[in-house]
Amino acid sequence: MNNKFKDLFSKAALSTLLLASASALQTSHASVLLSGWDTSPSATSVYGQIAMPKNDDSSSRYFSFNEFTELNFDSGVNFFGNTYNGFYVNNNGNITFQSALSSFTPNPFPQSNQPMIAPYWADVDTRCSACGNVYLGASDANTMVFTWDSVGVYSNNASTTNTFQLVLIDRADEGAGNFDVQFRYEDINWTTGSASSGVPAQAGYDAGDGTNFFTLPGSRTSAVANLDEIFSNTSTPGIWSFEIREGALPGASPANPIMPVIDPSNPTNFHFEFEVIDPNTRIFIDPDVAIGYDYIVNSGPNFASVLLPTGFDDNLFDLWLWDSLVGDWFDASIEITGGIAYNFANAVDRFRILGIDISNMVDPTLPDVFIAGLTFDSTGSLNMDQIAITQFVNTGPGPDPVNAPGTLLILLTSGLLIFARKRKLH
Repeated sequence: MNNKFKDLFSKAALSTLLLASASALQTSHASVLLSGWDTSPSATSVYGQIAMPKNDDSSSRYFSFNEFTELNFDSGVNFFGNTYNGFYVNNNGNITFQSALSSFTPNPFPQSNQPMIAPYWADVDTRCSACGNVYLGASDANTMVFTWDSVGVYSNNASTTNTFQLVLIDRADEGAGNFDVQFRYEDINWTTGSASSGVPAQAGYDAGDGTNFFTLPGSRTSAVANLDEIFSNTSTPGIWSFEIREGALPGASPANPIMPVIDPSNPTNFHFEFEVIDPNTRIFIDPDVAIGYDYIVNSGPNFASVLLPTGFDDNLFDLWLWDSLVGDWFDASIEITGGIAYNFANAVDRFRILGIDISNMVDPTLPDVFIAGLTFDSTGSLNMDQIAITQFVNTGPGPDPVNAPGTLLILLTSGLLIFARKRKLH
């Protein structure tokens, strides 16, 4: 970081850069962005915003949470077992906790020694006169907001711009250091800069321990441009939400499962992408179902066990297996009790669960309805379908369907892909 940039981010400069300098934040980006900060020239509250100077590949100085006296975050954030009391804002679409990051080409997660949260890690360039800025602010005492507003792409290119936010929400009410992460994508038009060898942006978060990370679907492919329109794990396209509890990823417990990606054009079709690091670690997912569902491995590790939820009638479910000779399911005459893990005698590449009573009227569009935990017989790249089993019921003069999601594609990948990074010439 150059001295000029350090000076601009000195404590003495914070008050002069407060939201008066952020009045250029465009109000047209209002549909998914958090907004409503004090924009008056006399604003002295941290609930305003600080504008980063226009730059390419630079970062802020280290900001500690406690210097923003009106913010909570008193216990910092617990990110995979490490507590961080501050952060660096990096122009290239991410924040880091241990050091500033100037890298403009997104290396595939996981990375070592660089814990980071990246709503859109790519080669952002804000030097162009038509480009917007990067802002740091807070909408209330519990919410820190980072906004990349109409930012251009390297080199000095504002012909297309991106607008997105990272939001950190203090959830110390559920435990010291607990917090939520939101990615809000208002307008994504470019995916890569001219010096990144065509590698598109990456979105997600990384513990920096070489093990724990999560990458959003489409990352490092052209599909990442759909984050503002198609992909979401909430009911609102363009808004992603994750709960970090006791430092752990979603999926570590039934109370915080991995939520499906929802395509707004087909809201009952759910999609999962996550990593299998340890085959013995149970991963909890929430595939909303009707009366049952099939799990089918297309390639990769097989199922070693399944843990079904409780709270459904007698908590008893029927296990069906696949007869490869006749190409059909058969009743294995095995009852699985919800809340008790069932271990397959031999790992299987598919199984069927039945027994969710129609009277439950499970609505497949609601989250947190039927959370199952899975383990596998090995590590590796897993491609898996989960297909809901549905049934029509009559509640009136006409047929009343119990809807169900379509095929649930769960794509699990592991291993580290190494890509050479090309130095950028300025």
